[in-house]
Amino acid sequence: MPAIVVYPLAALAEIAGCFALWTWWRGASSLWLLPGVASLAVFGWLLAQIDTGFAGRAFAAYGGVYIAASLLWMWGAEGQRPDVWDAAGACLCLTGAAVILLAPRAG
Repeated sequence: MPAIVVYPLAALAEIAGCFALWTWWRGASSLWLLPGVASLAVFGWLLAQIDTGFAGRAFAAYGGVYIAASLLWMWGAEGQRPDVWDAAGACLCLTGAAVILLAPRAG
């Protein structure tokens, strides 16, 4: 699967899983753990699908996508609209992720 598909899906799975655990930790039912752990397992599987020679490079580029996706989650799931500084930071991170992924590499 291409990174442009995998990274957003991985971000959704990671954020949903972490949100479920966060919710449980703050006193919600332990049933939140089931979808949380499943979602985090899907996240790990998805990130392993990135076609790169080094896991560190795949993880580094994913970090920029995760930051942008977290702000979208904050807006959509938590009702807090990102401000201009959030948007600027997300754009910087996505630019960095693109440089890491798309840079010409020898060999």
